[in-house]
Amino acid sequence: MYTGTAVFDMLLPGDSRSLKQKRSYVRPILAALRRLEVAVAEVGAHELHGRAQIGVGVVAADSGHVREVLDACERLVAARPEIELLSARRALHTDED
Repeated sequence: MYTGTAVFDMLLPGDSRSLKQKRSYVRPILAALRRLEVAVAEVGAHELHGRAQIGVGVVAADSGHVREVLDACERLVAARPEIELLSARRALHTDED
């Protein structure tokens, strides 16, 4: 069994000065990622209005599938025209870790 995680650090548009505006950018991204059948949540930068961090988790029987799913997640986030993807950190774990 393999588990993979990714954390995407994003810069939001300048008009995301309130929590409500920030959520209007983050929620559609979370919904789109969930369609890839991964666990997803906003995991950081809660206090920063112009930034967001989204975490993704996936479990699979082989490491190749985990990498494919995380690649698809990163492409999806990077393709969003309203945000700028600043970084993507990944980790791959086995049941022996």
